[in-house]
Amino acid sequence: MDSRDRTATDEQQVTAADIARLAGVTRAAVSNWRRRHDDFPSPVGGTSSSPLFSLTGVRAWLESQNKGVEESTEVRLWHTLRGDHPRRMLLALADTVGYLLDGDRGGLGDEAVRLLGELVAESSPAEVSRALTERFLNAGERAGTPSGSTTRLVRALAALTGRTAARVFDPACGTGTLLFGVGAPDAERTGQDIDPDAVRLARARSELELGDGADIRVGDALRSDQWEGHRVPLVVCDPPPATTDWGREELLMDPRWELAVPPKAESELAWLQHAYAHTGPGGQAAVVLSTSCAYRRTGRRTRAELIRRGLLTDVVALPAGLAAAHAQPVHLWLLRRPTGTDDAARSVRMWDLTGVDPDGPWAWPEQGWAEVPLIDLLDDEVDLTPGRYLAPGSEDLAEVVTALREELRRSAEGIDGLLPEVSAAGSVEWSGTQVRVGDLVDAGLVDVAGEAPHAVDERLDTDFLRGFMAAAANTRRSTSASGTHRTDVRSARVPQMGTDDQRRYGAAFRALEEFERRAEELAALARRAAELTREGLASGALVPEDGGPRSIDR
Repeated sequence: MDSRDRTATDEQQVTAADIARLAGVTRAAVSNWRRRHDDFPSPVGGTSSSPLFSLTGVRAWLESQNKGVEESTEVRLWHTLRGDHPRRMLLALADTVGYLLDGDRGGLGDEAVRLLGELVAESSPAEVSRALTERFLNAGERAGTPSGSTTRLVRALAALTGRTAARVFDPACGTGTLLFGVGAPDAERTGQDIDPDAVRLARARSELELGDGADIRVGDALRSDQWEGHRVPLVVCDPPPATTDWGREELLMDPRWELAVPPKAESELAWLQHAYAHTGPGGQAAVVLSTSCAYRRTGRRTRAELIRRGLLTDVVALPAGLAAAHAQPVHLWLLRRPTGTDDAARSVRMWDLTGVDPDGPWAWPEQGWAEVPLIDLLDDEVDLTPGRYLAPGSEDLAEVVTALREELRRSAEGIDGLLPEVSAAGSVEWSGTQVRVGDLVDAGLVDVAGEAPHAVDERLDTDFLRGFMAAAANTRRSTSASGTHRTDVRSARVPQMGTDDQRRYGAAFRALEEFERRAEELAALARRAAELTREGLASGALVPEDGGPRSIDR
């Protein structure tokens, strides 16, 4: 690498949020500068949605526009850490807080150590640790790191779960912010996270900020639970972003799945059951989930079991701006483990807190909630979306419909691209080159335990297998003359083909599954938008705008 390349790589870069802090303005002001000033520095990295700018270029531009302000010691330290640890800010923060705790500078440079000394002289090691961690959680560097709850979300959960629990557990604690922010001030705190740097940071923070070291262990909580048998009065969990690679195939017989084996596409429901498994009798589990967990078809069985057993007590719709990984609204599900057979919930409280200021005080409201009997939730969909049971007031209806329209637009964006590209294959006849799934099971290549078969040999692709098993020909084999459908896995037939071809088909079937899931979510949103718009028009709360909708030919 020549000197020019090295300079471009090592140059300190800042986000739009950093520029706002540097100039003492809001993020919106920075966005306006970018649009209105042709000479505003162009991005040098990042993405279109989260661009990075040259710190040197930004400083020069601010000075030329007379918009700059003197940088604080904390800001100078932050930029120094970023320059010393490009793309490794979590490691930089772990080294920094570790140094504040025991004097071991790790990978810290001389300038960072000097600035840390100035900061500690101005405040205290604990305050420096809190400030730097909060800056990290709100900065672009946390993208791709383990789950790290925003300070907004922590304030919400602290208020909604109370501050009385004497023991708290967080199975995806990341930097420890949520784990440290809930429960009683002197609570015993335990946790786990997959990232060693995050665990090192959280351990150091617990000693520095709480004065008592929390027991936090390293490991993938779903695949390698380091706290088996550990149950506490309060479990909190802000799970990592949803993924299909959470270990379902190797965990089919895991005793944590008290409700149902979580589907492959429902990693969030796996985290929900994991959290509940660590909840003691009479204790509470508070889990942050995407809004689609409340109605996705794939999670219907788990939701139904939650309701039937009376484990779910509350579903809270929270406002946008609380999640770390995205700007969408989220839900908070509160579960309680009964102490006996007569202690189960008989209804679920549905709450709408979407209108609460994310930065304001949090409290349970006197209005904006409904108590829904369990029997009313156990229909074909088992939809746990609070908005379905809480009719908005006439004064809020226009705002709700506008928000639904925006959510519809986001959900529809790119959905057509999920449908796999296909072309005519001419005449393909599989009948002569098919193999029974039962023969694959007998050969030890396929396991049929759980809800769906999966390949246990690298010569077979699981998605290829399931895709062909769902085809019409195999469905007909499972349907009797009377029309009764009974799944007969062993009698199903799949084509014989090489591993590379299997993976090609498997990728197409995976894309189809995601396409169907997104289409179902879109349909549910569309139904809700239509219902509320019709109600508003019919009741007089809404009126058509001039010009009306685009004409529809009949």
